[in-house]
Amino acid sequence: MAKDKVKEAPAGDAAEGEDGEGAPAKKKFTPKMMIIAGVAAAVILGGGGTAGFLLLKPKPDEAHAGKKVEKKKEKEKKGDKEGDKALGEIREGPDGILFYTMPNVVVNMQTADGRTTFLKLKLTLEVPDQATVDLLEPNMPRLQDMFQTFLRELRPEDLQGSQGSYQLRMEIQRRVNLVIAPSKVNAVLIEEMLIN
Repeated sequence: MAKDKVKEAPAGDAAEGEDGEGAPAKKKFTPKMMIIAGVAAAVILGGGGTAGFLLLKPKPDEAHAGKKVEKKKEKEKKGDKEGDKALGEIREGPDGILFYTMPNVVVNMQTADGRTTFLKLKLTLEVPDQATVDLLEPNMPRLQDMFQTFLRELRPEDLQGSQGSYQLRMEIQRRVNLVIAPSKVNAVLIEEMLIN
């Protein structure tokens, strides 16, 4: 009986409900909306891909650090420390002594009139044996710090004449010997000294 009470709607009303004004209209995807959705998807995917690439990309230092360590180990195996300019260059001299040419030192010097004056030194240390050279290389940061602090306090007139260069050599030798004690260098040789 409950089935008998249900009234059927006329066929015309059903058609009006689908497309008519009384029922909500279905949204259709227009070409304009499809283009906007495609561009939005491309921006989201492209931005995510770019962010992933930038965040996951290895840093240049990390990528090359392994290669540098391998090259250094190969040099140590071969005994070829002469080619590493950051540490210095070793040459054999007469009577079994070694000459250790240090990396160039450049400092800004004090002047009475306030002008900027630079001192560039190329120094070679005369060392008695390989054991002393082996002490110099790991202490290079200390030696460079010592050079910077000592040489910055000098004035150009302190280095004039043979007396000035002699005093400079003796003071550098004293300071190097303090850093590598109990070993000692025999002499400090000034290969190049430019004051600009």
